[in-house]
Amino acid sequence: MPQKNSEKDFNFETDPIETLIDGDWVTADGTTLGADNGIGVAAAMAVLESKELVHGPVEGLFTIDEETGMTGAFGLKPGILDADILINMDSEDEGEVYVGCAGGIDVSATKKYTPEATPAGHVAYKIHVKGLKGGHSGIDIPLGRANANKVLFRFLMQAEWDLKIRLASAEGGDLRNAIPRDAVGVVAVPDAAAEAFEKMVESYQSIYQQEFAETEPYLEFICAKTDTPATVVPVEEQQKFIRAIFACPNGVQRMSQSMEGLVETSNNLAIAKVKDGEFVALNLTRSSVDSAKDATAWKIAAVFHLIDANVELSGAYPGWKPNMDSPILKVCQDVYNKNFGKIPEIKAIHAGLECGLLGGVYPNLDMISFGPTIRFPHSPDEKVEIETVKKFWDFLVVILADIPVK
Repeated sequence: MPQKNSEKDFNFETDPIETLIDGDWVTADGTTLGADNGIGVAAAMAVLESKELVHGPVEGLFTIDEETGMTGAFGLKPGILDADILINMDSEDEGEVYVGCAGGIDVSATKKYTPEATPAGHVAYKIHVKGLKGGHSGIDIPLGRANANKVLFRFLMQAEWDLKIRLASAEGGDLRNAIPRDAVGVVAVPDAAAEAFEKMVESYQSIYQQEFAETEPYLEFICAKTDTPATVVPVEEQQKFIRAIFACPNGVQRMSQSMEGLVETSNNLAIAKVKDGEFVALNLTRSSVDSAKDATAWKIAAVFHLIDANVELSGAYPGWKPNMDSPILKVCQDVYNKNFGKIPEIKAIHAGLECGLLGGVYPNLDMISFGPTIRFPHSPDEKVEIETVKKFWDFLVVILADIPVK
Protein backbone atom coordinates (compact mmCIF):
# COMPACT_ATOMS: atom_id res chain seq x y z
CA MET A 1 0.00 0.00 0.00
CA PRO A 2 1.33 3.46 -0.87
CA GLN A 3 2.11 6.13 1.71
CA LYS A 4 2.57 9.88 1.40
CA ASN A 5 3.54 12.78 3.62
CA SER A 6 0.52 14.49 5.16
CA GLU A 7 1.22 17.77 3.36
CA LYS A 8 1.67 16.07 -0.04
CA ASP A 9 -1.24 16.55 -2.46
CA PHE A 10 -1.19 13.27 -4.37
CA ASN A 11 -3.67 10.72 -5.74
CA PHE A 12 -2.09 7.28 -6.08
CA GLU A 13 -4.85 6.13 -8.42
CA THR A 14 -4.24 8.87 -11.00
CA ASP A 15 -0.92 10.61 -10.39
CA PRO A 16 2.41 9.15 -11.59
CA ILE A 17 5.13 8.62 -8.99
CA GLU A 18 7.51 11.59 -9.07
CA THR A 19 10.88 9.85 -9.09
CA LEU A 20 14.09 11.59 -8.10
CA ILE A 21 17.76 10.63 -8.26
CA ASP A 22 19.42 11.50 -4.97
CA GLY A 23 23.11 10.67 -5.30
CA ASP A 24 23.38 6.88 -5.53
CA TRP A 25 19.68 6.33 -4.87
CA VAL A 26 16.33 6.57 -6.63
CA THR A 27 13.56 7.93 -4.43
CA ALA A 28 10.22 9.73 -4.82
CA ASP A 29 8.99 13.20 -3.97
CA GLY A 30 6.96 12.87 -0.78
CA THR A 31 5.53 9.41 -1.50
CA THR A 32 6.54 5.78 -1.46
CA LEU A 33 8.55 4.74 -4.49
CA GLY A 34 7.18 1.27 -5.20
CA ALA A 35 10.57 -0.46 -5.31
CA ASP A 36 9.06 -2.80 -2.72
CA ASN A 37 7.85 -4.96 -4.47
CA GLY A 38 8.07 -3.38 -7.91
CA ILE A 39 11.71 -4.31 -8.47
CA GLY A 40 10.96 -8.00 -8.04
CA VAL A 41 7.95 -7.84 -10.37
CA ALA A 42 9.99 -5.98 -13.00
CA ALA A 43 12.79 -8.55 -12.81
CA ALA A 44 10.39 -11.47 -13.18
CA MET A 45 8.72 -9.86 -16.19
CA ALA A 46 12.10 -9.15 -17.77
CA VAL A 47 13.07 -12.81 -17.41
CA LEU A 48 9.81 -13.96 -18.98
CA GLU A 49 10.12 -11.49 -21.85
CA SER A 50 13.79 -12.11 -22.70
CA LYS A 51 14.72 -14.34 -25.63
CA GLU A 52 18.43 -14.21 -24.78
CA LEU A 53 18.71 -15.40 -21.17
CA VAL A 54 19.88 -18.96 -20.56
CA HIS A 55 17.68 -20.98 -18.22
CA GLY A 56 15.51 -24.04 -17.92
CA PRO A 57 11.70 -23.97 -17.68
CA VAL A 58 10.55 -20.89 -15.77
CA GLU A 59 7.21 -20.03 -14.18
CA GLY A 60 6.27 -16.56 -12.97
CA LEU A 61 4.18 -16.30 -9.82
CA PHE A 62 2.61 -12.87 -9.23
CA THR A 63 0.43 -12.47 -6.15
CA ILE A 64 -1.91 -9.64 -5.23
CA ASP A 65 -2.22 -7.72 -1.97
CA GLU A 66 0.99 -8.99 -0.41
CA GLU A 67 1.24 -5.84 1.69
CA THR A 68 -2.38 -5.78 2.88
CA GLY A 69 -3.06 -9.38 3.79
CA MET A 70 -1.26 -11.73 1.37
CA THR A 71 -4.55 -12.39 -0.40
CA GLY A 72 -2.92 -13.88 -3.47
CA ALA A 73 -0.64 -16.19 -1.51
CA PHE A 74 -3.56 -17.36 0.61
CA GLY A 75 -5.47 -18.10 -2.61
CA LEU A 76 -2.77 -20.25 -4.22
CA LYS A 77 -3.93 -23.84 -4.67
CA PRO A 78 -2.02 -27.08 -5.15
CA GLY A 79 -1.54 -28.26 -8.71
CA ILE A 80 -0.93 -24.85 -10.29
CA LEU A 81 2.86 -24.72 -10.10
CA ASP A 82 5.21 -27.31 -11.57
CA ALA A 83 8.43 -25.77 -10.26
CA ASP A 84 10.71 -27.34 -7.63
CA ILE A 85 12.56 -24.10 -6.80
CA LEU A 86 11.18 -20.74 -5.71
CA ILE A 87 13.25 -17.58 -6.09
CA ASN A 88 11.47 -14.92 -4.09
CA MET A 89 12.54 -11.37 -5.04
CA ASP A 90 11.14 -9.49 -2.06
CA SER A 91 14.23 -8.80 0.03
CA GLU A 92 15.87 -5.45 0.64
CA ASP A 93 19.61 -5.89 1.22
CA GLU A 94 21.88 -6.74 -1.71
CA GLY A 95 24.56 -9.23 -0.74
CA GLU A 96 22.23 -11.06 1.62
CA VAL A 97 20.28 -14.22 0.90
CA TYR A 98 17.26 -14.92 3.08
CA VAL A 99 16.25 -18.42 4.10
CA GLY A 100 13.62 -17.70 6.76
CA CYS A 101 11.03 -15.15 7.89
CA ALA A 102 8.56 -14.38 10.63
CA GLY A 103 4.93 -15.39 10.64
CA GLY A 104 2.22 -12.93 11.52
CA ILE A 105 -1.32 -12.46 12.75
CA ASP A 106 -3.73 -9.51 12.85
CA VAL A 107 -5.33 -8.62 16.18
CA SER A 108 -8.26 -6.24 15.80
CA ALA A 109 -10.42 -4.74 18.52
CA THR A 110 -13.64 -2.82 17.92
CA LYS A 111 -16.35 -1.36 20.06
CA LYS A 112 -19.32 0.89 19.48
CA TYR A 113 -20.16 3.81 21.74
CA THR A 114 -22.84 6.50 21.81
CA PRO A 115 -21.39 10.03 21.68
CA GLU A 116 -22.81 12.62 24.04
CA ALA A 117 -23.08 16.39 23.82
CA THR A 118 -19.93 18.35 24.54
CA PRO A 119 -20.35 20.01 27.96
CA ALA A 120 -20.46 23.78 28.20
CA GLY A 121 -17.47 25.71 29.48
CA HIS A 122 -14.89 23.93 27.34
CA VAL A 123 -12.49 25.05 24.63
CA ALA A 124 -11.47 22.67 21.85
CA TYR A 125 -7.95 21.81 20.68
CA LYS A 126 -6.62 19.75 17.81
CA ILE A 127 -3.49 17.79 18.74
CA HIS A 128 -1.17 16.63 15.97
CA VAL A 129 1.69 14.14 16.10
CA LYS A 130 3.72 14.48 12.91
CA GLY A 131 7.18 14.32 11.40
CA LEU A 132 7.79 10.70 12.39
CA LYS A 133 9.71 8.37 10.09
CA GLY A 134 7.35 5.40 10.26
CA GLY A 135 8.65 2.53 8.17
CA HIS A 136 8.18 -1.21 7.80
CA SER A 137 6.67 -2.74 10.91
CA GLY A 138 8.95 -5.76 10.66
CA ILE A 139 12.24 -4.58 9.21
CA ASP A 140 12.28 -1.21 11.01
CA ILE A 141 10.71 -2.30 14.32
CA PRO A 142 14.10 -2.69 16.11
CA LEU A 143 15.18 0.85 15.22
CA GLY A 144 13.31 2.35 18.17
CA ARG A 145 11.19 4.74 16.14
CA ALA A 146 8.16 6.36 17.72
CA ASN A 147 4.67 5.03 17.06
CA ALA A 148 2.33 8.01 16.54
CA ASN A 149 -0.58 6.22 18.23
CA LYS A 150 1.44 5.52 21.36
CA VAL A 151 2.76 9.09 21.40
CA LEU A 152 -0.75 10.57 21.22
CA PHE A 153 -2.45 8.28 23.71
CA ARG A 154 0.35 8.54 26.26
CA PHE A 155 -0.30 12.27 26.36
CA LEU A 156 -4.07 11.80 26.46
CA MET A 157 -3.68 9.55 29.50
CA GLN A 158 -2.04 12.28 31.58
CA ALA A 159 -4.16 15.12 30.18
CA GLU A 160 -7.30 13.22 31.12
CA TRP A 161 -5.99 12.46 34.60
CA ASP A 162 -4.64 15.93 35.38
CA LEU A 163 -6.93 18.27 33.45
CA LYS A 164 -10.18 16.31 32.96
CA ILE A 165 -10.17 16.72 29.21
CA ARG A 166 -12.92 15.20 27.10
CA LEU A 167 -12.00 13.24 24.01
CA ALA A 168 -13.96 14.04 20.85
CA SER A 169 -11.93 11.98 18.38
CA ALA A 170 -8.52 10.46 17.76
CA GLU A 171 -7.03 8.58 14.84
CA GLY A 172 -3.60 7.50 13.70
CA GLY A 173 -2.08 5.08 11.21
CA ASP A 174 -3.53 3.74 7.99
CA LEU A 175 -1.68 0.56 7.09
CA ARG A 176 -1.34 -2.59 9.18
CA ASN A 177 2.32 -3.23 8.31
CA ALA A 178 3.59 0.35 8.56
CA ILE A 179 4.68 2.04 11.78
CA PRO A 180 2.24 4.97 12.21
CA ARG A 181 3.82 8.31 11.30
CA ASP A 182 0.90 10.68 12.07
CA ALA A 183 -1.91 10.87 14.60
CA VAL A 184 -4.52 13.54 15.29
CA GLY A 185 -6.79 14.06 18.27
CA VAL A 186 -9.53 16.58 19.08
CA VAL A 187 -10.26 17.26 22.74
CA ALA A 188 -12.44 19.59 24.78
CA VAL A 189 -10.58 21.22 27.68
CA PRO A 190 -12.24 22.99 30.63
CA ASP A 191 -11.88 26.75 30.16
CA ALA A 192 -9.96 27.07 33.43
CA ALA A 193 -7.43 24.45 32.30
CA ALA A 194 -6.74 25.81 28.80
CA GLU A 195 -3.45 27.48 29.67
CA ALA A 196 -2.25 24.44 31.59
CA PHE A 197 -3.19 22.23 28.64
CA GLU A 198 -1.13 24.29 26.20
CA LYS A 199 1.84 24.16 28.56
CA MET A 200 1.43 20.39 28.90
CA VAL A 201 1.56 20.00 25.12
CA GLU A 202 4.75 22.06 25.00
CA SER A 203 6.21 19.98 27.81
CA TYR A 204 5.38 16.71 26.07
CA GLN A 205 6.88 17.90 22.81
CA SER A 206 10.12 18.53 24.70
CA ILE A 207 9.89 15.13 26.40
CA TYR A 208 9.29 13.29 23.15
CA GLN A 209 12.01 15.17 21.30
CA GLN A 210 14.48 14.25 24.01
CA GLU A 211 13.39 10.61 24.21
CA PHE A 212 13.50 10.14 20.44
CA ALA A 213 16.35 12.55 19.65
CA GLU A 214 18.29 9.92 17.70
CA THR A 215 15.47 8.13 15.91
CA GLU A 216 12.93 10.92 15.30
CA PRO A 217 14.78 14.22 14.67
CA TYR A 218 11.72 15.80 12.99
CA LEU A 219 9.12 14.85 15.59
CA GLU A 220 6.48 17.50 16.28
CA PHE A 221 3.81 17.36 18.98
CA ILE A 222 1.64 20.44 18.68
CA CYS A 223 -1.84 21.74 19.35
CA ALA A 224 -4.05 24.54 18.07
CA LYS A 225 -7.49 25.76 19.04
CA THR A 226 -10.28 24.48 16.83
CA ASP A 227 -14.06 24.60 16.53
CA THR A 228 -15.81 23.01 19.46
CA PRO A 229 -17.03 19.54 18.47
CA ALA A 230 -20.72 18.79 18.90
CA THR A 231 -20.07 15.55 20.77
CA VAL A 232 -17.47 13.78 22.89
CA VAL A 233 -16.92 10.23 24.06
CA PRO A 234 -18.72 9.35 27.32
CA VAL A 235 -16.32 9.57 30.26
CA GLU A 236 -16.36 5.87 31.16
CA GLU A 237 -15.73 4.77 27.57
CA GLN A 238 -13.11 7.46 27.07
CA GLN A 239 -11.15 6.17 30.04
CA LYS A 240 -11.29 2.61 28.70
CA PHE A 241 -10.20 3.54 25.19
CA ILE A 242 -7.30 5.74 26.25
CA ARG A 243 -5.99 3.22 28.75
CA ALA A 244 -6.28 0.28 26.36
CA ILE A 245 -4.25 2.00 23.63
CA PHE A 246 -1.74 3.25 26.18
CA ALA A 247 -1.32 -0.25 27.66
CA CYS A 248 -1.27 -2.19 24.39
CA PRO A 249 2.13 -3.88 23.80
CA ASN A 250 4.06 -2.29 20.95
CA GLY A 251 7.50 -2.70 19.43
CA VAL A 252 10.05 -5.47 20.01
CA GLN A 253 8.81 -8.02 22.54
CA ARG A 254 11.67 -10.54 22.38
CA MET A 255 14.96 -11.04 20.51
CA SER A 256 15.84 -14.35 18.89
CA GLN A 257 17.72 -16.83 21.08
CA SER A 258 19.12 -18.68 18.06
CA MET A 259 20.20 -15.90 15.67
CA GLU A 260 22.03 -12.89 17.08
CA GLY A 261 20.51 -9.52 16.21
CA LEU A 262 17.24 -10.95 14.87
CA VAL A 263 13.94 -9.82 16.37
CA GLU A 264 11.92 -12.89 17.32
CA THR A 265 8.59 -11.33 18.32
CA SER A 266 7.10 -7.86 17.91
CA ASN A 267 3.83 -5.99 17.68
CA ASN A 268 2.85 -2.93 15.69
CA LEU A 269 -0.14 -0.95 16.96
CA ALA A 270 -0.86 0.05 13.40
CA ILE A 271 -4.21 1.82 13.55
CA ALA A 272 -6.05 3.45 16.45
CA LYS A 273 -9.32 5.29 15.98
CA VAL A 274 -11.95 6.75 18.27
CA LYS A 275 -14.42 8.52 16.03
CA ASP A 276 -18.08 8.70 15.04
CA GLY A 277 -19.25 6.20 17.63
CA GLU A 278 -16.62 3.55 16.93
CA PHE A 279 -13.40 2.48 18.60
CA VAL A 280 -10.90 0.56 16.44
CA ALA A 281 -7.44 -0.80 17.23
CA LEU A 282 -5.56 -2.89 14.63
CA ASN A 283 -2.33 -4.68 15.46
CA LEU A 284 0.06 -6.79 13.41
CA THR A 285 1.94 -9.29 15.56
CA ARG A 286 5.00 -11.03 14.12
CA SER A 287 7.21 -13.84 15.34
CA SER A 288 9.54 -16.47 13.97
CA VAL A 289 8.20 -18.75 16.73
CA ASP A 290 4.55 -19.62 16.17
CA SER A 291 3.82 -20.24 19.86
CA ALA A 292 5.30 -16.84 20.78
CA LYS A 293 3.26 -15.19 18.04
CA ASP A 294 0.08 -16.70 19.44
CA ALA A 295 0.96 -15.82 23.04
CA THR A 296 1.65 -12.19 22.14
CA ALA A 297 -1.56 -11.97 20.13
CA TRP A 298 -3.56 -13.24 23.09
CA LYS A 299 -1.78 -10.82 25.44
CA ILE A 300 -2.94 -7.97 23.18
CA ALA A 301 -6.41 -9.49 23.01
CA ALA A 302 -6.51 -9.58 26.83
CA VAL A 303 -5.92 -5.82 27.01
CA PHE A 304 -8.93 -5.15 24.82
CA HIS A 305 -11.07 -7.84 26.45
CA LEU A 306 -10.72 -5.80 29.65
CA ILE A 307 -12.63 -2.93 28.02
CA ASP A 308 -15.28 -5.30 26.64
CA ALA A 309 -14.21 -4.76 23.03
CA ASN A 310 -14.88 -7.29 20.30
CA VAL A 311 -11.55 -8.92 19.52
CA GLU A 312 -10.71 -10.89 16.38
CA LEU A 313 -7.52 -12.77 15.55
CA SER A 314 -7.29 -13.23 11.79
CA GLY A 315 -5.06 -13.52 8.74
CA ALA A 316 -2.52 -15.75 10.46
CA TYR A 317 0.31 -16.94 8.27
CA PRO A 318 3.22 -19.20 9.17
CA GLY A 319 6.86 -18.35 9.34
CA TRP A 320 9.42 -19.81 6.96
CA LYS A 321 11.82 -22.17 8.72
CA PRO A 322 15.41 -21.96 7.43
CA ASN A 323 16.83 -24.95 5.57
CA MET A 324 20.60 -24.61 5.62
CA ASP A 325 20.95 -27.73 3.43
CA SER A 326 18.96 -26.14 0.61
CA PRO A 327 20.40 -26.96 -2.85
CA ILE A 328 19.37 -23.56 -4.29
CA LEU A 329 21.08 -21.87 -1.35
CA LYS A 330 24.30 -23.68 -2.27
CA VAL A 331 23.94 -22.48 -5.88
CA CYS A 332 23.41 -18.90 -4.66
CA GLN A 333 26.49 -18.99 -2.45
CA ASP A 334 28.68 -20.39 -5.21
CA VAL A 335 27.39 -17.98 -7.86
CA TYR A 336 27.76 -14.92 -5.63
CA ASN A 337 31.26 -15.88 -4.57
CA LYS A 338 32.34 -16.55 -8.16
CA ASN A 339 30.91 -13.30 -9.54
CA PHE A 340 31.36 -10.85 -6.65
CA GLY A 341 34.29 -12.29 -4.72
CA LYS A 342 32.60 -13.13 -1.43
CA ILE A 343 30.04 -15.41 0.17
CA PRO A 344 26.68 -13.65 0.66
CA GLU A 345 25.32 -13.30 4.17
CA ILE A 346 22.69 -15.90 5.00
CA LYS A 347 19.87 -14.42 7.05
CA ALA A 348 16.33 -14.67 8.29
CA ILE A 349 14.12 -11.59 8.35
CA HIS A 350 11.58 -10.26 10.84
CA ALA A 351 9.01 -9.63 8.15
CA GLY A 352 6.28 -11.59 6.44
CA LEU A 353 7.60 -12.97 3.19
CA GLU A 354 5.12 -15.08 1.29
CA CYS A 355 7.48 -18.07 1.37
CA GLY A 356 5.90 -19.42 4.55
CA LEU A 357 2.48 -19.58 2.93
CA LEU A 358 3.75 -20.83 -0.42
CA GLY A 359 5.80 -23.53 1.24
CA GLY A 360 2.73 -24.66 3.12
CA VAL A 361 0.90 -25.28 -0.16
CA TYR A 362 3.97 -26.67 -1.97
CA PRO A 363 6.06 -28.28 0.80
CA ASN A 364 8.66 -29.62 -1.64
CA LEU A 365 9.67 -26.16 -2.90
CA ASP A 366 13.31 -25.27 -2.33
CA MET A 367 13.16 -21.54 -1.53
CA ILE A 368 15.46 -18.54 -1.24
CA SER A 369 14.86 -14.79 -1.28
CA PHE A 370 17.09 -11.88 -2.35
CA GLY A 371 16.84 -8.40 -3.84
CA PRO A 372 18.57 -5.03 -4.28
CA THR A 373 19.12 -2.61 -1.41
CA ILE A 374 15.91 -0.79 -0.51
CA ARG A 375 15.63 1.51 2.48
CA PHE A 376 12.56 2.71 4.41
CA PRO A 377 9.84 0.75 2.55
CA HIS A 378 6.26 1.58 3.54
CA SER A 379 7.23 5.21 4.10
CA PRO A 380 7.70 8.29 1.89
CA ASP A 381 11.44 8.00 2.55
CA GLU A 382 11.61 4.78 0.50
CA LYS A 383 14.61 4.59 -1.80
CA VAL A 384 16.54 1.99 -3.83
CA GLU A 385 20.30 1.97 -4.38
CA ILE A 386 21.01 2.18 -8.11
CA GLU A 387 24.21 0.13 -8.18
CA THR A 388 22.62 -2.77 -6.30
CA VAL A 389 19.82 -3.13 -8.85
CA LYS A 390 22.39 -4.13 -11.48
CA LYS A 391 24.09 -6.56 -9.10
CA PHE A 392 20.71 -8.04 -8.18
CA TRP A 393 19.85 -8.56 -11.87
CA ASP A 394 23.28 -10.01 -12.73
CA PHE A 395 23.00 -12.37 -9.74
CA LEU A 396 19.56 -13.55 -10.85
CA VAL A 397 20.64 -14.13 -14.44
CA VAL A 398 23.61 -16.31 -13.48
CA ILE A 399 21.59 -18.29 -10.93
CA LEU A 400 19.00 -19.12 -13.58
CA ALA A 401 21.76 -20.33 -15.89
CA ASP A 402 23.52 -22.37 -13.17
CA ILE A 403 20.53 -24.22 -11.69
CA PRO A 404 21.36 -27.88 -12.30
CA VAL A 405 19.16 -29.92 -14.61
CA LYS A 406 17.08 -32.51 -12.78
